[in-house]
Amino acid sequence: MNEKYNVYLVSDSTGETLDRIFLSLKSQFANFDYDKKEFAFVRTEQQIDKIIKECINLENSLILYTIVETKLAKYISSQSEKNNVPCFGILGNLILSFSKLLNQKAIHKPSAQHVLDDDYYKRIEAIQFTMSHDDGKKVDDINNADVILLGVSRTSKTPTSIYLANRGYKTINIPLVLDQKIPEDLRLNKTACIIGLVADPERLADIRRNRVAIMKDQNLKEYTNLDSIKKEVSDSKVLFKKNNWPIIDVTRKSVEETAASILKIIEIKKNK
Repeated sequence: MNEKYNVYLVSDSTGETLDRIFLSLKSQFANFDYDKKEFAFVRTEQQIDKIIKECINLENSLILYTIVETKLAKYISSQSEKNNVPCFGILGNLILSFSKLLNQKAIHKPSAQHVLDDDYYKRIEAIQFTMSHDDGKKVDDINNADVILLGVSRTSKTPTSIYLANRGYKTINIPLVLDQKIPEDLRLNKTACIIGLVADPERLADIRRNRVAIMKDQNLKEYTNLDSIKKEVSDSKVLFKKNNWPIIDVTRKSVEETAASILKIIEIKKNK
């Protein structure tokens, strides 16, 4: 039986970076059993002392941290070593290496990445735009979008749109419904990156059946019928190919992976 670990994620900022790094790290180990506890905005030695004390009282504790202030980073490292608590600094060596490469001192300022600059306001604007254009709403201003996603129901259009919006891309998603025409402006659009999302019909049928069960609406037989779904997917592929729109199969892709593929397509389009 595998041992269970108590993982402490300690950050001097929001902890978002550390959480993503830990997510990538743990995915590499199939049998990693753990309890996770997160500490954000840790900026005093007293806060660190409290965390170390808690670690000492639990077996198999370990600390991962992103603390950029040099004195505090050294403190959590020394106190962990003193109390035999495994401790790993995520950014320390990387910042030091970059400092040497660039031949300049790092500012070691917590939350330096969270600034109210043009990029920040661009992301906020993109999120607002995307939320107001979800699921085919407000297609009259389609030419203002950076990305337009098309696909039949349950092809992850909304979560992918929100992810792209958080990266600063104004995104519209339009569901493809049988016998319903797509906006004419879509075929004429030359500015946005238009992408078709498809998925395996059997997988879509499973997802839709679960959706209907939650909704407790049994009057959606065609919505969950496999033959109907196969036709929907087939028709969508014909539409995408006819208009030379890139197609992404999301069947075995996470939202992050789908978004990464879309960002690659955007990059290729920009360089044409």
